[in-house]
Amino acid sequence: MGHQPLIKLEGVNLHFGKNHVLQDITTELHKGCITTLIGPNGAGKTTLVRVVLGLLKPQRGSIWREENLRIGYMPQKLQIDKTFPLTVERFLATSQCKDKRLIRSALGHVGADKLLKQSVHNLSGGEMQRILLARALLRDPHLLVLDEPVQGVDINGQLELYNLITDIRDSRNCGVLMVSHDLHLVMAATDHVVCINHHICCSGHPEHVTNDPSFTELFGAKGSEQLAIYNHHHNHRHNDHGDVVQDSCCSHEDKQ
Repeated sequence: MGHQPLIKLEGVNLHFGKNHVLQDITTELHKGCITTLIGPNGAGKTTLVRVVLGLLKPQRGSIWREENLRIGYMPQKLQIDKTFPLTVERFLATSQCKDKRLIRSALGHVGADKLLKQSVHNLSGGEMQRILLARALLRDPHLLVLDEPVQGVDINGQLELYNLITDIRDSRNCGVLMVSHDLHLVMAATDHVVCINHHICCSGHPEHVTNDPSFTELFGAKGSEQLAIYNHHHNHRHNDHGDVVQDSCCSHEDKQ
């Protein structure tokens, strides 16, 4: 990719009992690059994220991380007991950063500075995603790991978050690993797509579709700028257990 590597995974294998969740995963994450990780439910995406975060150690393979690498993590969702009174400011102060100036700056970067004194229980889905993103930014990360950041957010909110993530990458020159639940539509600013179903099925670059009239009609002009299509190029298919059963060209839908 021509960018400084932040993490390198080589031949990573991880299993729970007889269940092989990750098989021979080899890939790299780079500074200034957005990598989108896709795959069907149960494909091992969350497990791979945990390996990247250092929460799980594979049984085989190697992982190299840049020295003193700082990672900011945004979970898919966070359950907070509604009986516990908690403002946005107090929630962000539960991170390692207690500096109110930095907290306000992070909220400003994600366009949520007006939410500082709001209760986290009164936030919309899109607002909560921005707060979680601000919390990840408080680590001043070299790598930002986002686990399905737009899930549960309407299409306009998704496009706004995609634009925000792109701006964060550009302004901070950090690497981004983003998990997506969509198998074909990805953020247009994505530099590299990795499709997994326990192993890497295929990888490559998304195709920009800003000039496709049908796409513009469906998602609007803004959507055509922020979204791109990833075309899969598998030479195998999986059975219901995720095992490779034959070598032949197939579409991604065959695997679900």
